[in-house]
Amino acid sequence: MFFLGIEALCHDRPAALLGKRLGLLANQSSTDRHFVHARDRIMSAFPGQLRCLFSPQHGFFCEKQDNMIESGHAIDRATGLRVYSLYGETRKPKAQWFADIDVLLVDLPDVGTRIYTFIWTVVHCLERAAETGTQVIILDRPNPIGGVLVEGNLLQADCTSFVGRTAIPMRHGLTMGELARFCNRTMGIGAHLEVVPMQGWRRRDLFPATGLPWVFPSPNMPGFASAQVYPGQVLWEGTNISEGRGTTLPFELFGAPFVEHRAVLDKIAATPLPGCLFRPLAFEPTSGKWAGQTCTGFHLHVTDAESFRPYRSTLALLQALMQLYPGQFAYKKPPYEYEFERLPMDLMIGDQSIRAGLEQGVPVMELERAWAPDLARFLNERSAVLLYD
Repeated sequence: MFFLGIEALCHDRPAALLGKRLGLLANQSSTDRHFVHARDRIMSAFPGQLRCLFSPQHGFFCEKQDNMIESGHAIDRATGLRVYSLYGETRKPKAQWFADIDVLLVDLPDVGTRIYTFIWTVVHCLERAAETGTQVIILDRPNPIGGVLVEGNLLQADCTSFVGRTAIPMRHGLTMGELARFCNRTMGIGAHLEVVPMQGWRRRDLFPATGLPWVFPSPNMPGFASAQVYPGQVLWEGTNISEGRGTTLPFELFGAPFVEHRAVLDKIAATPLPGCLFRPLAFEPTSGKWAGQTCTGFHLHVTDAESFRPYRSTLALLQALMQLYPGQFAYKKPPYEYEFERLPMDLMIGDQSIRAGLEQGVPVMELERAWAPDLARFLNERSAVLLYD
């Protein structure tokens, strides 16, 4: 039988939590299998104990579309509880916000990609909790793209930001609970952290295997297909290439008015890109980059999840567009996620030498071979925090 962390917690009602003042970090996607929200489950299982809510990037109801669009504090109309925004005036909770709680419950989805900011909001909470003596309990959820495959170079210290604060690869293969354990350990935070694990989740399981409904965790993550390609396709955010925002298929679609189908396909042909297909098309974003203009580009279809390598695939495409359109391709300029000087692409890739290698024409497979020893070390280090077979 499969149980989410929130379902296990509310079923077991551990005695250690009875009478404790609780806070909850969540958003609108924090539901059980029957679409009942975590705050409602907690209020039913622990009457009178939930004191406040906290929301991550995009707001409690995932209403904010893009990065650096802040949410204000609010009152949750359904419960009357205060909602403290952790993507507004600050990204780290203030000490006084923790003064009214003994335990912070965290029920947030993750999409298995280092650049997705929810884990870094959790890390900020762990840091504050360590300072205030507040306990943090992660109510675990599946990694939608599985817990076996990992991919990418490790984040370097000079590229740390709100899209990466410690040395992990782009596709990390951890659940939110495991990732919080990893960060609490390797970053030396030392918070009082516990995880309520799922029951019945296997590392090889992709999201469809769980039987859970997909409730979008952010505005441009409308379905599992977007999450599956996101570990690579998110890199277009650091360029003038549309990543499909302003369409119904964000991250699955990409392109720009100057892209030529055949030239791109010919350019990437030398790189092994298994498990996917790039279907030529044209699309017109209604907002964001190239809004109202026709973009020539592709729809990225995943044909075999086990062999598909999203990071490799987008790096190959990124290098192709750099080489084919040197006068038209451009990097996004700062700011990006509250970094006002460093190049957004460096923060996203996490290693300036990888960007330099792409620009110099170093084959992507050669770049992969160079970061393989670091990735092997990460796999060894993460074994200490794994919760599932």
